[in-house]
Amino acid sequence: MSLTGLHVERLKCFTEADLPLRPMTVLTGFNGAGKSTVVQALLLARQAAQAPAATTVRLNGPYGLALGEAQELLHPGAEVPEIGISLRSGDADWAYHFGVPDERALHLDVLAAPGEPPPGLSRGGFGFTYLGAERLGPRDVLAVSGEPPEDLGVGVRGEHTAQVLALRELRVTRKALNVREQLLFPDSSVSLLRTQTEEWASHIIRPLRLEALWTPGMAASALRVQGPTGDVIRPANTGFGVSYALPVVVAGLMTSPGDVLIVENPEAHLHPAGQSRIGAFLARVAGSGVQVVVETHSDHVLNGIRLASAADGLLPPSDVVIHFFGYDGIVPIELGEHGDLSRWPDGFFDQIEDDLGRLARARRRR
Repeated sequence: MSLTGLHVERLKCFTEADLPLRPMTVLTGFNGAGKSTVVQALLLARQAAQAPAATTVRLNGPYGLALGEAQELLHPGAEVPEIGISLRSGDADWAYHFGVPDERALHLDVLAAPGEPPPGLSRGGFGFTYLGAERLGPRDVLAVSGEPPEDLGVGVRGEHTAQVLALRELRVTRKALNVREQLLFPDSSVSLLRTQTEEWASHIIRPLRLEALWTPGMAASALRVQGPTGDVIRPANTGFGVSYALPVVVAGLMTSPGDVLIVENPEAHLHPAGQSRIGAFLARVAGSGVQVVVETHSDHVLNGIRLASAADGLLPPSDVVIHFFGYDGIVPIELGEHGDLSRWPDGFFDQIEDDLGRLARARRRR
């Protein structure tokens, strides 16, 4: 069972907003129009769902949130100092009501919460994964987490990716040691997480082999990359594409049906072909029973999702919804059987046509 809707009230730029959710939900549109606010609403609901008896949710720290003071979250036109976040799944609803304290609080008060958490949001360990837009660049050494090995995910910034892979290389945990059949790289015969990570990363980023290290007696991990010639390349010399995209791949491969995966800007530091391929990869994850929410500014990511549905049959078009955030509101866009889109509002990935039109007119003037 997956979430089918999100409703927010009096949160930041939204007086009120209602968004259908699908197994694959794409958030795109103008800067400052509310995409990040939708993701933040899900993260606040996640906090409340994880701790049903909690009386507050923190605005700074968990999931990399840096929302400042509570008053900053309240819509300027709000008549009451309350924020509402409701989720739907079919005919069932889960409503959270948060109070905004008068003082300069760094939390919201939980005024009302459902007795049972909504599907997906209460999943433990890496059953709920959020990868923020600001992921770690290349690092020679990475910190390690004290989380139980069977619960540890890649982290909000991808900071635990090397440790996650090393734990499975060392057989410290067998959870997610092998990748599910639906997510195996085509024609691949080895299901181990590291092998599948190499296959998908080579397809999306560049041909590579990986070595994840966790040295005994040191609270540090490392990731080493081998190029096509077999030479070990220092992380700083592999480029940002590897360190930014690799956590997305590992997080997706570790999922189980019913999990939730939220990824901001999966296209960061990838060439256009890689952007399309990571879109198709995330669509494959959604088609395997995972609820995927993607925030993106890339038409290549969107086209990869469209191709995954229309050309590869990885998920039904009815399982995809694209929300375009314009300054006049949110426009939901449906995916058709042949990858066509139900509407194409002004500002929705039309810049290339605008630019090419201006170039054509410039040529004619000469």
